[in-house]
Amino acid sequence: MIEMSPHVRLAVATIDAYVRHGEIIDIPEYVSRDMLETSAGAFVCLKMDGQLRGCIGTIEPAMDNLALEIRENAISAAMRDPRFMPVEVRELEHIICQVDVLCPPEPVYDIKDLDAKRYGVIVESGLRRGLLLPDLDGVDSPEQQIDIARRKAFIKQDDMIKLYRFEIARFD
Repeated sequence: MIEMSPHVRLAVATIDAYVRHGEIIDIPEYVSRDMLETSAGAFVCLKMDGQLRGCIGTIEPAMDNLALEIRENAISAAMRDPRFMPVEVRELEHIICQVDVLCPPEPVYDIKDLDAKRYGVIVESGLRRGLLLPDLDGVDSPEQQIDIARRKAFIKQDDMIKLYRFEIARFD
């Protein structure tokens, strides 16, 4: 069996308990002290048969610590991603889980300062914000990142935008 990071292990255990029994687990003992003492935005992404099955996250922390952030976003990725039906018990053994912990975003004033493999991007226009994680299959340029993030937030091509970039720690 492949050893999972505590981040992924927590997400998998959370999804399993919630899908099977509708229960929200207590934070397990194997969760690192760092996860209990720090706060960060985090995304939990689920794939099945190589295809996205759910992905929900937070740009900035919404919970008291990273462990709680992962737990909440794991449930949301499995049950509340509006692009997908809720995960069913029969799917659990086929789902692969990934957790991305976000570093704080920083403003970008020139597209040359973006790198689709290294940085995620946030596109902001007024109250609308779209985010795209870095290093995604089929997304090879900052222009593609910006375009996808715009569409996710329903930001028109001619709307004025602010750009931000962020790095992640990826656990899979």
